[in-house]
Amino acid sequence: MSEPHSASTIPSRAGSMPRLSRLQAGALVIGLLGAGLSWLGMATDPTQFFRSYLLAWLFWVGLSLGCLALSMLHHLVGGAWGALIVRLLEAGARLLPVLACAGVPLLWHLELLYPWARPELVAADELLRHKVPYLNIPFFTQRAVGYFVIWSALAWLLPVLARRVDRLAHPDATRGLRRALQILSAGGIVLHALAVTFAAVDWMMSLEPAWYSTIYGILWLVGHLVVTLAGAILMVATLAEAQPLGNVARPSVAHDLGNLLLAFVMLWTYVSFAQFLVIWAANLPEEIPWYLARTQGGWEWVAITLVVLHFFVPFLLLLSRQSKRRLHRLALIAGLLMVMQAVHLVWLVLPAFHPGTLFVHWRDVTALLGMGGLWLTLYLVQVRYRPLVPANDLRLQKVAQHE
Repeated sequence: MSEPHSASTIPSRAGSMPRLSRLQAGALVIGLLGAGLSWLGMATDPTQFFRSYLLAWLFWVGLSLGCLALSMLHHLVGGAWGALIVRLLEAGARLLPVLACAGVPLLWHLELLYPWARPELVAADELLRHKVPYLNIPFFTQRAVGYFVIWSALAWLLPVLARRVDRLAHPDATRGLRRALQILSAGGIVLHALAVTFAAVDWMMSLEPAWYSTIYGILWLVGHLVVTLAGAILMVATLAEAQPLGNVARPSVAHDLGNLLLAFVMLWTYVSFAQFLVIWAANLPEEIPWYLARTQGGWEWVAITLVVLHFFVPFLLLLSRQSKRRLHRLALIAGLLMVMQAVHLVWLVLPAFHPGTLFVHWRDVTALLGMGGLWLTLYLVQVRYRPLVPANDLRLQKVAQHE
């Protein structure tokens, strides 16, 4: 019986995998088709176009931000689960500068999206006038640039240090670099959480500037973790039948990923319910309208769908040991959670434009698919031509040998 391969001897790249080539080609076609359909009628209805564009941009920015957060969490706490997916996470985080460029058109049309960007509305609303020192276009733009500078710097520094660790075979030689990764990740997580919180206030909460919630940024951040881990599980399932991940994508590691996904689902539910409970208990006139707009006119069915398919169904399925140890079954749960995170973002954003009336434009769907196809195309370029697993990682070697 042949010896199992160690992580350091597994082929490290997947550039020649036919499955990835087909997936990349399909993603490019969907991306171009979705983008083309979204552009139709832009000249006659630019407001709807940029509303849909904002929705799609927020979702895919959130996925890349989740990649950055999870990679820092892995460097901070370790574990075979993180070693399996960390290179996949780094590939997603590297797309943040591209997404920053994709957000520039939104800065040119803020008045179509945000009430505080329209001088006539500000002049007629005393509350908006009080918020002008913070909610104004120049300061909004400067903050957005600052967020992406922080995120892009972290997304660049972490892989640089990680590649240096890969070049050193002896564990003693890598101890200093691993310590540097831990220190950078510890500080980076704090900066990342602050930047995401302020970004959520700027990009999403200020769509309805009269409303506020101190937990809103955390809700968006936890959503990033759910959708990113779900996406990473889908990628591992896609690559599991071929090298290099085949020897290390074992049931024990899949079980760890499933447990972590369960924890994130429960955390998302806790944060969501905590925000609702506090606002419901306070019953303040400046807070209640936000939930009323999302629980009337058809939006209540979206809320019920989120409760059932984003919590109860995944929660019950992820309690099963077999569901977590069988990678393809876990991938089905992950796919459901990715879809439900998109539905959750729709529920957060679109009622700001259509309060109390369920309305989803066809451009909302095509924009999500179009930007997602282009995001996935660029992501797969990173995945195919860079190492898929860390070299000389003792955690992955033990997993491959023991199972």
